[in-house]
Amino acid sequence: MTEPFGSRLRRAMDERGPLCVGIDPHASLLADWGLNDDIAGLERFSRTVVEALADRVAVLKPQSAFFERFGSRGIAVLEKSVEEARAAGALVVMDAKRGDIGSTMAAYASAFLEKGSPLFSDALTVSPYLGYGSLKPAVDLARENGSGLFVLALTSNPEGGEVQHAVRPEDTALRNVGATMLAHLAEENAGETPMGSFGAVVGATLGDLSSYDLDINGPLLAPGIGAQGATPADLPGVFGAAVHRVVPNVSRGVLRHGPEIGSLRASSDLFAEQIRAAVASA
Repeated sequence: MTEPFGSRLRRAMDERGPLCVGIDPHASLLADWGLNDDIAGLERFSRTVVEALADRVAVLKPQSAFFERFGSRGIAVLEKSVEEARAAGALVVMDAKRGDIGSTMAAYASAFLEKGSPLFSDALTVSPYLGYGSLKPAVDLARENGSGLFVLALTSNPEGGEVQHAVRPEDTALRNVGATMLAHLAEENAGETPMGSFGAVVGATLGDLSSYDLDINGPLLAPGIGAQGATPADLPGVFGAAVHRVVPNVSRGVLRHGPEIGSLRASSDLFAEQIRAAVASA
């Protein structure tokens, strides 16, 4: 039986530190590395990040869109990056934010969560805003294959509030949409040890979240550290008692130090140590 994602993630966080580094080969970053915005540049960038970090960070998170923009050749680079990152010991969270209904959602799930798929990943980011129940094909396949999901709940982009902070009038507790998603995830993870496999995306830039119940017994993927303005020291104040399950995501804060492998490693090591220290102090 495949070990669940939550167990594997907890072990990786304990052994390597709770850090997720994005693989975000957008055009401006390729230029900063002295690379062309083409397949050769994409391949060089991705290979360098994987070589530098896959044997030392807990999680690598490729952003699918930056590979998809190159068509089938870009997808081939993504497939190779996923394969090599997992072989080196990193868990791969595919940042694709898929969300749909019925057979379409099932097809998205199969692409990223079905063993044997060229893009099989340890976890997938998904959007629940066609209703949490629309994610059922992905939830079921993740359980079957020992994978995980990260569900958009409280994102750091300002536009997200118009949906995520909307209050549900039919709910006697007047719980808003973001809180509803967290409650669904707590149900998915109930009774799982050391933690469940169904996590939430919660921005590290959101400030005090004490009005939300972040204790979902699952991981909290926290973008916003580094270039977006949040720091490791902010984590306890944002996440409170749930900080021990937070997986902070850093992308540009690490990637801007490339293409030198030593510089990428030094930057990721520093972030990992700062995050570990902040969590230990909570």
